[in-house]
Amino acid sequence: MTSLSGPLARRRAGVLLHVSSLPGGTLGEQAFGFVDFLADAGCTVWQVLPLVPPDDEGSPYRALSAMAGHPGLLDDHTRERPAGRDYDEWREREADWLDPHVEYVTIRTTLGGRPWPGWPAALRDRDERRVSAAVGEAQELADLVRHRQWWFARQWTALRTYAAEHGVLLFGDLPIFVAHDSADVWAHRHLFQLDAAGAPVTVTGVPPDYFAVDGQRWNNPHYDWDAMAADGYGWWRRRIARQRDLFDLVRIDHFRGFEAAWHVPVDAPTAKDGRWEPGPGLPLVERLVDTAGPGSLVAEDLGVITPAVEQLRRDAGLPGMKVLQFAFDGDPHNVHLPAHHEEGSVVYTGTHDNDTTSGWWETLDAATRARVRDALLDHDEEMPWALVRLAMSSRACLAVVPAQDLLGLGSEARMNTPGGAEGNWAWRAPGGSFSPALAARVRSLVETTQRP
Repeated sequence: MTSLSGPLARRRAGVLLHVSSLPGGTLGEQAFGFVDFLADAGCTVWQVLPLVPPDDEGSPYRALSAMAGHPGLLDDHTRERPAGRDYDEWREREADWLDPHVEYVTIRTTLGGRPWPGWPAALRDRDERRVSAAVGEAQELADLVRHRQWWFARQWTALRTYAAEHGVLLFGDLPIFVAHDSADVWAHRHLFQLDAAGAPVTVTGVPPDYFAVDGQRWNNPHYDWDAMAADGYGWWRRRIARQRDLFDLVRIDHFRGFEAAWHVPVDAPTAKDGRWEPGPGLPLVERLVDTAGPGSLVAEDLGVITPAVEQLRRDAGLPGMKVLQFAFDGDPHNVHLPAHHEEGSVVYTGTHDNDTTSGWWETLDAATRARVRDALLDHDEEMPWALVRLAMSSRACLAVVPAQDLLGLGSEARMNTPGGAEGNWAWRAPGGSFSPALAARVRSLVETTQRP
């Protein structure tokens, strides 16, 4: 049993909604209005996807920076030109990630968006004199890149302060891997498994699973764990500290990669041809917990979870995840079944990678539907609220419901389909979605299940 502390030491309810999926899609008025909705609904957690600058397909899990904020989330109405002591202190405090990010984005933009392995060798290899000259030749752009990060910091801090004043915790998401074409890999090549030209020696993915019969090939470079261990995993400690600067709670995506990760040969046609290779295990995870503080991290422990992965999570004292859409395959030992939930876990109806509950329900065969009905507290209650009620009634310390399920939306509102390159990450809630009537309905359920 995981011992609970910090924010998860009491029962809570939350909603999963990325900032880009707000009716306004930014950190502006609609974001503050959503905090009001959560407070009115009795929900004390707002979970979002990574806030980082996404790749060209919009994925926040393949970001141009693991540390920077996404300028596309900025509210255009609240910007001013940075100046003064606060700005200077911020620049100095964030220099470790900010300076490489500014250099990288500036050079990449001037080269037409070309990934860094294709840059001229001196820039690719981060020759200090050549990088300085290239940035100097585009100083106005470099200043804008830096200013956008300042504006993001100001706007996010304002939202987080407002959320705290209304009793709402912000719950972030940390992808375990970073994109090959990113400021992080460009600036820290020695920490990744790359060849002399900067190309990955092996890439990330997962074997065949619920989402993909051929597995998933993610194409991130793998870490050189020996190089990272040499300085006590300093890069990872800085990364987790950055997340805690932004969030009250942080989910570590693909936590099992710390125990062992799936290595796919660069020339393999699918992820099926990969192999498991050991990760750093507890020596790294203990440092992350120590840096983040007690009770602030959650392990995403979905997929191929072995006893060794489960033991690592328990040794680190981290809550894991339960997803109700995974529970009804007919196996009475399925860990996602409500009967097997632990207090030290976070339960979801579905995640950002799942179909909406209404869409999922439409695809089920009669036998699976019967198993779901048997587990419901009210066998006649309609979907998706029947599954929402089941999640809220779980013994798990935190129940999180995607906003699409609260709104009763179908597959057209799905956020992401793993393995698909088009149509993901674009869903946005219609204006007026988060109404007082919906807040009242959610609050009634939150109070009934003792999660206020």
